[in-house]
Amino acid sequence: MTVSGITHLNFAGNARQALEFYHSVFGGQLMIGTYGESGVPQDSSESNEVVFAPLAADSSDADHVSFGMVAGQNGFRIAAYDVYGREGGGLAGAPPASTRRADGLTHAESLFILLHGDTVEEITRLWEKLSDDATVIQALAPTPWGAPYGMLTDRFGVTWIVGTTPS
Repeated sequence: MTVSGITHLNFAGNARQALEFYHSVFGGQLMIGTYGESGVPQDSSESNEVVFAPLAADSSDADHVSFGMVAGQNGFRIAAYDVYGREGGGLAGAPPASTRRADGLTHAESLFILLHGDTVEEITRLWEKLSDDATVIQALAPTPWGAPYGMLTDRFGVTWIVGTTPS
């Protein structure tokens, strides 16, 4: 049996734009459902069924993503949604305490996505697309052990660590 994990990103109103961008990078299938289409989940630890409350068509959340996913033909998967009632863009939620590296660089991201490809050519192609309007923290470059490594924060505030699959 195979089990896999999928990163799920929680946005404050711009999940659609992020998913469309990741689809432009990785290709495959783009799936997006909105709160206007599905309603708002009424989560309950006591209920034996999942309940969705209808949402008014003129609600500011009607066009926000209630579930979205990019499923690349190469096996890449990422899911995202807009936290109901959140606006302003970017990842939802407060970042954790920052981590300081030896060179003084500080990280305060709530998550990283580790992206590995099988070849340098494959990962370089994805890096070039992800780096569009991104803040590059570490340019994609060879490491002392040979495999390339790079780190960037994309235009949606998501930090990616990019390299080749360890052998």
